[in-house]
Amino acid sequence: MLRSLKPGFGKVFGAHLLLAFAVAPLVSAQEAHQATQPAAVTPDESAFLRENEAAMTKMMNDMAAKPSGDIDRDFVAMMAPHHQGAIDMAVIELRYGKNEQLRRIAQEIIVDQQQEINAMKLAIGEPVATSAPAPTQPYPASKQNQHDDADMHMDMSAGMKK
Repeated sequence: MLRSLKPGFGKVFGAHLLLAFAVAPLVSAQEAHQATQPAAVTPDESAFLRENEAAMTKMMNDMAAKPSGDIDRDFVAMMAPHHQGAIDMAVIELRYGKNEQLRRIAQEIIVDQQQEINAMKLAIGEPVATSAPAPTQPYPASKQNQHDDADMHMDMSAGMKK
């Protein structure tokens, strides 16, 4: 039967077959992507996505630590921001999420990841913050863009003296 086909048919057929296999996944991926897009993004969803993207970007930037020549310090330098990123994302879930089970998990993530950061720092002889405001509490307006441990410690102390 194949001998009765015109010369060159195999190449044309093969090209069409290749094109069909290449295009099909792209079309189905596009359809799946469109199916998962919400009809309208709410203001909370927009804020959640924006804050989550900022937390992810900060985490990735902070994880790009320069090698120090000390493997253990390098590990902590990369893992502490990774854990902090999990904390930041959990705080965002607490701010916007509605599912009580996920909110409890987010609270556990905050506690567990902070304990791991502290344990890693202690293991290499770095000091840990003795106290800080709960990460779910907003900073005073004057401290919104300042996140160092000293300021957070002072904020907590000031709040406790009242």
